Amino acid sequence: MKQTDLSTAYGLIHLPAKVALVVTEKPQSGYNLITIEWFMRTSIQPPMFAISIGLTRFSHECLQQNRYFNLVFPSVEMKDICALAGSTTGREIDKMESSQVKYFPGKLHKIPVLEEAVAVFECEIVTQVRSGDHTIFVGEIKYCWANPEKRMLVYDIKGEI
Repeated sequence: MKQTDLSTAYGLIHLPAKVALVVTEKPQSGYNLITIEWFMRTSIQPPMFAISIGLTRFSHECLQQNRYFNLVFPSVEMKDICALAGSTTGREIDKMESSQVKYFPGKLHKIPVLEEAVAVFECEIVTQVRSGDHTIFVGEIKYCWANPEKRMLVYDIKGEI
């Protein structure tokens, strides 16, 4: 064991990585997608997930104004949607339309439930905390959806596994 810099140490443990999509409601109308890697389950009772969103991201603005999100665990079939959602901004394009993602309105605030996902958790934000250049939004899970026959999208050093 030797001391090193953050990039070197994090590079050793970063992959394989799970990614998720977050669906938010835009401030005016419509919905936005963002690909994230920083998420975690935070409570069993009541059930909660936390997501970490950069302060400069359009999704941050969306979550500040509309206090609901869907946490989506993508299937391997959703790789292109994850790439689009993680490389473009919802300020400039409609990611839902551009990706042609299939969805139906969720039960909580009608936020889209993506049909090809492995699992989707409909969440209402109950608290948030500033964490450096990000905000951690904690959402209480209100409804859950699952496709047990789907395989989760995971990334290794070469791409998808």
